[in-house]
Amino acid sequence: MTHHLKSRDIIALGFMTFALFVGAGNIIFPPMVGLQAGEHVWMASLGFLVTAVGLPVLTIVAIARVGGGIDSLSSPIGRRAGVLLATICYLAVGPLFATPRTATVSFEVGIAPLVGSSDLALLIYSLVYFAVVIGVSLYPGKLLDTVGHVLAPVKIVALLVLAAGAMLWPAGGISTATDAYQQAAFSNGFVNGYLTMDTLASLVFGIVIVNAARSRGVTESRLLTRYTIWAGLIAGIGLTLIYLALFRLGSDSASLVADQHANGAAILHAYVAHTFGGAGSFFLAALIFLACMVTAIGLTCACAEFFSQYLPLSYRALVFILGLFSMVVSNLGLSHLIQVSIPVLTAIYPPCIALVVLSFTRPWWHNSTRVIAPAMLISTLFGIIDGIKASAISAILPEWTAHLPLSDQGLAWLIPTIIMVVIAVVWDRTAGRQVASAAH
Repeated sequence: MTHHLKSRDIIALGFMTFALFVGAGNIIFPPMVGLQAGEHVWMASLGFLVTAVGLPVLTIVAIARVGGGIDSLSSPIGRRAGVLLATICYLAVGPLFATPRTATVSFEVGIAPLVGSSDLALLIYSLVYFAVVIGVSLYPGKLLDTVGHVLAPVKIVALLVLAAGAMLWPAGGISTATDAYQQAAFSNGFVNGYLTMDTLASLVFGIVIVNAARSRGVTESRLLTRYTIWAGLIAGIGLTLIYLALFRLGSDSASLVADQHANGAAILHAYVAHTFGGAGSFFLAALIFLACMVTAIGLTCACAEFFSQYLPLSYRALVFILGLFSMVVSNLGLSHLIQVSIPVLTAIYPPCIALVVLSFTRPWWHNSTRVIAPAMLISTLFGIIDGIKASAISAILPEWTAHLPLSDQGLAWLIPTIIMVVIAVVWDRTAGRQVASAAH
């Protein structure tokens, strides 16, 4: 007999999902967009919300519909290709980039301004930080209690205080938009939404959310899908409200920040110090620490769960390995992590977007592999071009890549992928009719 979740547990599941998503990057990037977009802030925010909220929620729904794993979602492209894609995603949002970044960002934004920045301080902080991450991640069955009922509410209250401050006590007049946002506010917001990494995180967190519901005795797939979708919607609403407040915070902070291209940490520091005074730095440190810690726990749990299926290692052993590896990588420093991660994320985002969006069309085709696999291949190839363009070796690209449609907006993959989908649909319809007529 399957159990039904109480309303309290469904809300807690939604809070947990929200808290898993909101890392330091989610708090830092919206103020940057707001400051640079100026009078076009709401058009830019619309583009940002598509990739930073819409796509992640769609991904959670897609994951829930196929049973909670990226391997099931990617079945139309074949097992080997699916496992390869999943491995790349888990490594990118796990021990290679995102998990170490949570420690480095929380140190540089929240801790370094208080105690000073040094290699030794970062080492000591990362040891303590990942000891806590490992300790909580060893007990995934208690994740709903630990994160959903305790850490998430504290984190949400801190975010609400910051959001309320942004809406009630604006720092000044609205900024003037930069040239990029005056010319293409929506697409710039759209591409900046990539930086939150939430669509990739959804592919990883989907199994965490499903397992959290299972830990409450829910076994029926229909109920698991329903509860996961509810959790995604609750998280999506929360993310939207927080982002809108942070866009407002950034757009109204022109008088506080001299450099319009300042990073989000500088904008937040300036606003918090202006609005909350001396206690602001401690408040921001606590907020960033909670935001990063909860995300790191979710990523570690998800990665250990995934790799335990393919490696001869237990879940607990993998938690220790992933935690220690992430600790080592975090000590490389934030600038090195960002420098390496941006091209990789730019390359792998397009095929993941194509996979998620097209997964909802699978019942429409005679053979979904005919449509999804070619679209993902094209999006991968052009995504790699976008990734190289965003790297230090962009000079190796041939001249024609600079003239691709939407290339200057970081969306060179979009038009070729749509064209391939149209061709693949025609192929599927034609091949499907041929099979049917042959059968008669």
